[in-house]
Amino acid sequence: MKILLLGKNGQVGWELQRALAPLGELCALDRHGADGLSGDLAEPHKLAETVRTLSPDVIVNAAAYTAVDKAESDIGLARRINAEAVGVLAVEAARLDAWLVHYSTDYVFDGSGNTPWREDDAVGPLSVYGQTKLEGEDAIRASGSRHLIFRTSWVYAARGGNFAKTMLRLAAERERLTVIADQHGAPTGAELIADVSAHALRAALTSGSEASLSGTYHLAAAGETTWHGYAGFVIDTARRLGSALKVAEIAPIPSADYPTPARRPLNSRLDTSRLKDHFGLTLPDWRRGVERMLQETL
Repeated sequence: MKILLLGKNGQVGWELQRALAPLGELCALDRHGADGLSGDLAEPHKLAETVRTLSPDVIVNAAAYTAVDKAESDIGLARRINAEAVGVLAVEAARLDAWLVHYSTDYVFDGSGNTPWREDDAVGPLSVYGQTKLEGEDAIRASGSRHLIFRTSWVYAARGGNFAKTMLRLAAERERLTVIADQHGAPTGAELIADVSAHALRAALTSGSEASLSGTYHLAAAGETTWHGYAGFVIDTARRLGSALKVAEIAPIPSADYPTPARRPLNSRLDTSRLKDHFGLTLPDWRRGVERMLQETL
């Protein structure tokens, strides 16, 4: 089996290189490409040529335009990468009868209420980023391709920058931090996302009723917190692991006190029941992944 992975150097893509390797022959590309192949979602026509050259059995798209605030003024590029290129991949996957694995976001919802979002709830993105990610989802569904769309939230990884590392840097420099306390979600590790993706893909490929597994799934760690609660857990854990930090107070603030070009949803809770039921999975509490990441990086 041949697998084409796009976005190999992103947070999720990096972990997918490991998780997908046992499933088949893996061709992993970033936007710079290799050997005449293109992995640049900003050039959809070259992506189509790459897919036709490789004829993969599975396409896994872990690439995206993720600069949420910048997207508000860079609408054309955000749409080309998050929607148009994804539509091209979906059409090519349908032509090959290949599976397409794609990652979306809780930002397709408007963030209202307190109930975890289900896959069939009404969408209502608040930002260009959320709107273009939704357009990408719609293009996949319209293509008729067999697909696994995973909506995720609050993604982090040990590799590269993340919220936890930022909090620890600031906590070492300042006595007082202010952190948003009215946005709710579950920090979800790239490692978990990659492992679940590989498990679900293998199930889809080997199931006698594989068509029934095609669809959209919510994928997030169990439990919930706020950015303020997340910061507190990170700092408490770091101190327990021996870090000397200067911070004495972590003050909660509302989103209104920290305006950004793109509006963030207040409710990013995702109901993962469908994923767990269809694939027989148990998702760990968010604290387990964050603590493990801190143990690796501190």
